[in-house]
Amino acid sequence: MLHKPIGGEPYGETEPMTVNAQETQDRPSTDRIEKKVVVRASRSRVWRAITTAEEFGAWFRVNLEGEFAEGRTTRGRITHPGYEHVTVEMLVERIEPERYFSYRWHPYPIDPAVDYSAEPTTLVEFNLQDTEGGTALTIVESGFDRIPLARRAEAFRMNDQGWAGQIKNLARYVS
Repeated sequence: MLHKPIGGEPYGETEPMTVNAQETQDRPSTDRIEKKVVVRASRSRVWRAITTAEEFGAWFRVNLEGEFAEGRTTRGRITHPGYEHVTVEMLVERIEPERYFSYRWHPYPIDPAVDYSAEPTTLVEFNLQDTEGGTALTIVESGFDRIPLARRAEAFRMNDQGWAGQIKNLARYVS
């Protein structure tokens, strides 16, 4: 069976990118994933795509219930083929209009037999800045070192691959 990160391309398959994406880490980290991309869209357009639950769901491939609001948990089922059994819960931490959006979630909650609710969460942060040609977006997911050791490496690996795919999905969605 070919495993794919949620929302990403199968391992070993790539396609030309229409955005300038790069990893910003100089040395490998086990605690944080950081991706940077310049999207050819206005900051307000990118902002709507990441903070409007319906738009977020379209590019992230999740059917979210309700809207994003600070302090509120939004739930939804993944719509990506093969992952329809996965429900994600996103607790919105902070919203600074058109600049910063963050939420907490359980990384890679793939096994339906596991109750992830007692585990620590990771923090996902979206930072937006105007740049020549569009919007510079930095996505950081941190807190993996607190995830139980038995699943930490796999959650990190899958989310690292997943964010690489999600950046492409988001860039296509807003372009």
